[in-house]
Amino acid sequence: MAQWAQMKQLIPYLPTQALNELYPNSFPMDVRCYLANWIEEQRWEDFDLEKVEQEPQALSLLDQITSYLLSLAQQNPNVVERMRLQHISRSMSMMRSQPLKLVLTVRDVLRKERDLLSRTIPPHFPPSPAQDPISVGPSTRDVDLLVLKVLEIQNCRQQIHQLQEELNWERQNYESIQGETYLESCQSRLISRIKAWRWEQHQATIGHPFDDNLSPMQTWCEQLLGVNGKLRQEVMLAGEPIPELQDRLGLLLQTLIQSSLVVDKQPPQVIKTQSKFSTTVRYLLGEKVAPGKPVLLKAQIITEAQARNLGQLGSVPSENVGELINNTAILEHNTSSKSTCATFRNMSIKKIKRADRKGSESVTEEKFALYFTTEISITGCDIPYRIQMISVPVVVIVHGSQDNNALATIIWDCAFSEPDRIPFVVPERVPWKQMCMTLNSKFMSEVGTQRCLDNYNQHFLAQKIFDKPDIAGDYSNMLVSWAQFSKEVLPGRPFTFWQWFDGVIELTKKHLKSYWSDGLIFGFIGKQHLHLILKDRPNGTFLLRFSDSEIGGITIAYVAPSENGGQKIQNIQPSTKRDLEIRSLGDRIRDIDFITHVYPDLPKNDVFRKYYTGKSVHPPTRDVTHRHGNQWRTNLVKAFSSSVTTLHS
Repeated sequence: MAQWAQMKQLIPYLPTQALNELYPNSFPMDVRCYLANWIEEQRWEDFDLEKVEQEPQALSLLDQITSYLLSLAQQNPNVVERMRLQHISRSMSMMRSQPLKLVLTVRDVLRKERDLLSRTIPPHFPPSPAQDPISVGPSTRDVDLLVLKVLEIQNCRQQIHQLQEELNWERQNYESIQGETYLESCQSRLISRIKAWRWEQHQATIGHPFDDNLSPMQTWCEQLLGVNGKLRQEVMLAGEPIPELQDRLGLLLQTLIQSSLVVDKQPPQVIKTQSKFSTTVRYLLGEKVAPGKPVLLKAQIITEAQARNLGQLGSVPSENVGELINNTAILEHNTSSKSTCATFRNMSIKKIKRADRKGSESVTEEKFALYFTTEISITGCDIPYRIQMISVPVVVIVHGSQDNNALATIIWDCAFSEPDRIPFVVPERVPWKQMCMTLNSKFMSEVGTQRCLDNYNQHFLAQKIFDKPDIAGDYSNMLVSWAQFSKEVLPGRPFTFWQWFDGVIELTKKHLKSYWSDGLIFGFIGKQHLHLILKDRPNGTFLLRFSDSEIGGITIAYVAPSENGGQKIQNIQPSTKRDLEIRSLGDRIRDIDFITHVYPDLPKNDVFRKYYTGKSVHPPTRDVTHRHGNQWRTNLVKAFSSSVTTLHS
C-alpha cells in the first residue's frame, strides 16, 4: 500500500485530464483506493496478453475484485458510496469475457503511478528558512499551486454532480427492482388463489362449499397486468438497460397471461358418447385482449398420459384419442357481467379410443380431460401468447348402465386427490375417517338436506364396507381400498358398496328428503343393533331403515308377537323408488294397522299426519306433528345411546 499512500499526496496536484488518463473507466480510481493493499500484493507483471492460458487466473482476480467491491458496498453506511460501489462492481463484471485485458489495465496503471512518483518532487515541502516569504513576491510555484487547487475544486464539483446523477439512476433502478419484487410476490399469491379456486371447484363435486365468483380475481389480474406494464416502461426509460430486470418482468407477464384462463363451467364428469353437453371457458384478462381478429378456442379430449405431458407449455398432444363434435368457440366479452368467455354448446363425443387396460381395470376407471387452447394477443404486448387449460377429469361411457361405476371413479378422484398432483394420480387406500366425511358430504349435498349422517349411521357403514358385524368395533383408523369401495361386491350381495350407497342417495333425494330432514328415518342400522333397541318395546313399535339387501330400498322394522307368546322383530318388504312413485311412504305407513308407534313410543298418526294424502284415517283434532317430530328425534337419540351403553356393558 506504500505506493498508493504516495499517490494520495500527489493526486490533488494532478490535472483532471491526467487523472482520467491514469485511471480509465474500466479501472476507476475508486477501485484503486478501496482495494489498494490487495492490489499491490498481486503479481500483475506476470501477465501477458498473448498468453491465453493465463485467462483462468485473470478471471479469478476479476471475480475477487467484484466480490470485494460488493462486500464493501454492503458494509458502507453511505448510500451514495454504496450504490457507487455496486454500480462499479456490475460494470467490471461485464469484462468477464476479457479478463486478461482488465489485468493488463491494472498492471499499466501501477506502472504509470511508479513513473509519476519517480519524476515528481513532492509539492508540499515548506519553504527554506533562509527566505522571508513576506519580503519576497509571489513565485511561479505559488501560482501553480493555486491553479491546481482551483482545478481540484472544479474536479470535486464535477464528481459530486456525477455521483448525484448516478444516485438518481440507482434510486430509479432500486425502485424498479423493489417494484418487480413486490409484483412477483403479489402475482404468486394471485396464482395460488386461482389454483385454490380450481381445487374448490373440483371438490364441489362431493358437496364441499364453493364460491364460483371470479370477479375479484379478474380485477386482481387486470391490476397486476397494469403494474407490470408500468414497470417495464420505467425500465425502458432508465439511463442504462437492465436486461436481467427486463427478463424477469417479461417472464412474470407471460406467466400472468397464461395463468388467467379458467374453466368457469366444467363439463359433466361422466359423459356418454353421442350425448350433448356444454362447458364454458373464461379469460380473466379478457378486457385487455387486443382488438382485431376474434380469439378462437379449440377443445380436444386427451388421456391421462397426455395430460401429464402438458407440464411444460408447448407440448401439444399429437395423438387424437377421440372425435369431439362442436369443439370450437369464440371468446366473447359480456359488457353487463364484465366477463370474457367462450361457451362450447352442443358438444358431444362421437367416438373414443381406449388405452390398454391393466388387470381387472374397467373402462369406467379410465380418466380423460378436455384440453382447451388458443393464441391470444394482449394490448401493449409485442408478441402473441399461446395459452392452455384442462378440465377436471371425466369418464367416458357408452351405456347408461356404466354411469354408477363411472361416478364412483369421479367421487374417489375428487375426494382423495392432492391439489398439486400429477394428473390424475389418486391413492389406492384412504383412512375410513376421510371416507366417512366424503360419504356424509355427498349424501347431504345430493339430497339437499341439513341433516347429516350421525355417528350411528357412519358406524353401520363401516361395518358394511369392512364386513365386520361387531357393533362395538372401532374403525376410525382402518384403511378403505378402492376395490372395497367400488369393485368388490358385498358379501352375499350382487352389488358393491358404492352401488348400494348411491341407491340410497337416489331414493332419498327423490322420495324421502322431507322424512329424512324431519328426522323420521333412522337410516343405516344393522339387524343386530336393530334387535337390540327394539327387543323391549311394545308390539307395534317400528322404525324406518334403509334396506341393506336391496339397492335403493327403505323398509319398516317393527315389533310383532311371536307364536309362543313372546316378541319378534319383523321387516316389511323394502319399498323402492318404483313403489313410492305408486304410493308415498306416508300413505303406506297409514295403511298398515299393526304398526302403531314410532320408536321409541310416539303415535304414528301424530308424527306422520302431514305426509298423509287423501282422506285421513283418523281426522286430526289439533296439529301436533311438529312438536312430536322434535320429541321423537330427542327420544330416539336417548334410546339409541342407552342401547349402546347396554351393549358395551
